[in-house]
Amino acid sequence: MKIKQYIPSTSSIAYSVGVTLDRFIKMKQDDFPYASGELSQLLRDIALASKIVNRETNRAGLANIGGAFGQTNVQGEEQQKLDVIANIRFTRALTKGGEVCAVVSEEDDEVIDLQNGSGKYVVAIDPLDGSSNIDVNISIGTIFSIYRRKTPVGSPITVEDIMQPGNQQVAAGYVLYGSSTMLVYTTGHGVNGFTYEQSLGEFFLSHPEMKAPDDGKIYSINEGSYNQFEEGLKQYISYCKDKNYSARYIGSLVADFHRNLLKGGIYIYPATTKAPSGKLRLLYEANALAYIAEQAGGAASNGHMRILDIDPTSLHERTPLYIGSPKMVAKAEEFLKAHKEATANCN
Repeated sequence: MKIKQYIPSTSSIAYSVGVTLDRFIKMKQDDFPYASGELSQLLRDIALASKIVNRETNRAGLANIGGAFGQTNVQGEEQQKLDVIANIRFTRALTKGGEVCAVVSEEDDEVIDLQNGSGKYVVAIDPLDGSSNIDVNISIGTIFSIYRRKTPVGSPITVEDIMQPGNQQVAAGYVLYGSSTMLVYTTGHGVNGFTYEQSLGEFFLSHPEMKAPDDGKIYSINEGSYNQFEEGLKQYISYCKDKNYSARYIGSLVADFHRNLLKGGIYIYPATTKAPSGKLRLLYEANALAYIAEQAGGAASNGHMRILDIDPTSLHERTPLYIGSPKMVAKAEEFLKAHKEATANCN
């Protein structure tokens, strides 16, 4: 009997599909000797739910699941049908996975206690950010944060488990549902992106070791609210225009953030006269993206301090957000600080 040694083919007939998300997670499991595989399983549960949500969003126009649900969430925002569907899918996946003791969701007024005494993790999630854009076929996303619980396993969950600053995250990520579906996440050891191959039903590593450009020429902000901005921000926008920067604003947080992460830029959702605390939620939007940004070499601020150092005081707390290339974030903070100091001196 002849035995032939396998030699990897270099032929272009069969291209390499690369490393799957599942294999990548297993390869990186040694980064967490304390986790014993639970965090890896949790990431797989999130990936599974995102595949289901991806399917639902892709068939929304055919299955009559687009449009408003007819209720409002705790934010006072009109829920879309897909908001409700995504919330159910992710909560169900996290419940069945068995690694999570509690979930904080944009779509629920209160903490969801999964009644899982052995769960070591708390997940904060925006199941479907930007879902109002689904009817006009604009990219939307899922944003998630993962924390280790503070109280002993087996004990009831407490406020201490839930109200943790962003610097306590053990993992964070987002899923972008667009022309292609991508899952991007970090566990504190860099940022990696995976693209979904529909025919195989797998996420494949497509963007290893993602790095945010140190500087950029894109600013993303809803200038329709310009008259409500503080003066320092108005001056920064004028600076961007003088520099001939490009204004790019999709109005879908994950999509705007993802573009600027790859190409260099700043995303701003500021405080306004109508919303002095900003609009984005700290626990399940700003913290997750700030963690990703910093792991990719970027920066995230509320305009005056690092997002990840903010101690949350309420479940659905809001915050202004300046996030993206570090030099652009620093420059925006510089304008805000200068105006604040000038105002203080005048008084």
